Amino acid sequence: MNGMHGIIFSYEKKTGLRELIEHRVHGSIPFAGDYRVVDFILSNMVNAGITDVGVIMHGKCQSMLDHLGSGKSWDLSRRNGGLTLLPAFAYAERREGAGQFRGKMEALGCVQDYLEHIRQDYVVLSDSDMVINLPLEDVLESHLRTGADMTAVCTSVLGDGSDTYFKLDDTGRITDTVRDVHTPEGYRCLNIYIISKELLLRLVEDCMAHNEYSFRGSVLQRRSGELHIRAYVWDGYAARINTILSYYQRSMELLQPSMRRELFCPDRPIFGKENDAPSSYVDPTGECVNSLISDGCDIQGTVKNSILFRGVQVEKGADVEGCILFKGTVVRQGAILRNVITDKHVTVRENGTLMGHASYPLVIARDSEV
Repeated sequence: MNGMHGIIFSYEKKTGLRELIEHRVHGSIPFAGDYRVVDFILSNMVNAGITDVGVIMHGKCQSMLDHLGSGKSWDLSRRNGGLTLLPAFAYAERREGAGQFRGKMEALGCVQDYLEHIRQDYVVLSDSDMVINLPLEDVLESHLRTGADMTAVCTSVLGDGSDTYFKLDDTGRITDTVRDVHTPEGYRCLNIYIISKELLLRLVEDCMAHNEYSFRGSVLQRRSGELHIRAYVWDGYAARINTILSYYQRSMELLQPSMRRELFCPDRPIFGKENDAPSSYVDPTGECVNSLISDGCDIQGTVKNSILFRGVQVEKGADVEGCILFKGTVVRQGAILRNVITDKHVTVRENGTLMGHASYPLVIARDSEV
């Protein structure tokens, strides 16, 4: 479907991810052993035939820059088009509030020159913090069939009150958009939209002229009467990573084969950055049970119901269960870990004990020695 162009928003948000976003934005959080969260929506776009993707970045974006690189891992390293990294406020000093990420419409206004040179007729707008395997070509087909001005992807699976919710009429048209409700009801917005390039440019120009910067407030709410906005309901796997607990629970779900099959669908593969590490090693005296193990790991102790990223070491006598260990974590001999998330390059000392709980996992910050 070469008629679509991808725009991904990667920016800092106020969430409960604490230590996991000290050095990165949400989209570059490691997930499922071999991936970053942004890999999922980026792969969705590539699987739908999208060859041009712009990533609008703001905040602690070095980790995202390092991960995406030229886009080669997603076949987006091209002479014309491909992956384009867009620092949202690099040339926006003249704008009021420049430097702050006040909203998506303002960010789009800051890259308006880029938008004007988009070659495709339709644009997919998405956040980078959604773990999903969505057939975007089906969303575009629905958008064209219904004659909508904009199509918003949503789900009937409710989340918490901080999410955005839609109310639909009998035809699937969105009649109301609300957020921060005490009792969630309706359809939860997944922050994925399809809109024509022409209409997007018109909305951006209008919002900039009126100093309006919020996509939800200025477009979904304020212009809902004049625009034909329809819903595409997706009740497959869709995980928004916005708290430590949601990250832990959604990660642990992937230890179930049925959940892995739903997310990692063979017809729509998920691509990640190349990994040239050697195969992992499990010592004959060690034990590894019901766990996701990335390449380059050295397991000489016991690992159960856990997710280990590349280059993790578990020494003899160490016991790890219900944990998520990021790249380069070292668990020294005799250490015991339960329900722990370690960021990159953490060292757990000999005979140390770290205990979290499934409902309140313990998080160890990057480069720590505990």
